[in-house]
Amino acid sequence: MLKQKIFIIEDDKKIANIVSSYLKHEGVEVFHFINGKEALDAVIELNPDLIILDLMLPDISGEELCQDIKEMVDIPIIMLTAKSSEEEKLAGFALGADDYVTKPFSPRELIYRVKAILKRVRKSSSEKLSFNNGELILDSSKYEALLNGKNLNLTPTEFKILLVLAEKPEKVFSRYDIIEQALGYQFDGYDRNVDAHIKNIRAKMSKLSEDAKYIVTVYGVGYKFVGVRDK
Repeated sequence: MLKQKIFIIEDDKKIANIVSSYLKHEGVEVFHFINGKEALDAVIELNPDLIILDLMLPDISGEELCQDIKEMVDIPIIMLTAKSSEEEKLAGFALGADDYVTKPFSPRELIYRVKAILKRVRKSSSEKLSFNNGELILDSSKYEALLNGKNLNLTPTEFKILLVLAEKPEKVFSRYDIIEQALGYQFDGYDRNVDAHIKNIRAKMSKLSEDAKYIVTVYGVGYKFVGVRDK
């Protein structure tokens, strides 16, 4: 991993020190904050490559801080939380979180997710994909998805998941395929994060068009994209 800057916003010093140690071993420059407002001020000044954010901070909620950061800059955010319900994760993803790690967690898994997100962010492509006579357009260079000319405002993770599915219409992807190809890491268990992202994508599409049914659930297997690619 190249020399990059990562913020750890976590009031538990023990957890922060462990994560910091693993990141520094990878050659990362680490900045630790226990105060959300101080971290918010430092975001503009230091421009980190990624943020690891605990939801339970002493001065501001992690959800509120995530939203504030995303309104200023588009920086990948991994949330650390003891909350494990799907509804709570959906709320976090809706605010712009790129990934969730539930406490207690394996530091090695967290570092693997950090690497995967940073690798994904570095990759960019200028290709635009168009479907159903221009109804849906995906612009990889901007991480932008337009439905009927209006921006879906997908998070980077949501966009990448949609792109992976859209690049191969009608192909059924398992959740594990999606995790590996869109998020860049493998997972040995059932990851509900994928379902949460899919729900968010569908919700954003339905707000702009009730007829936009691009992602279909294949029960017992996973998901597939059903749009027709324009030539």
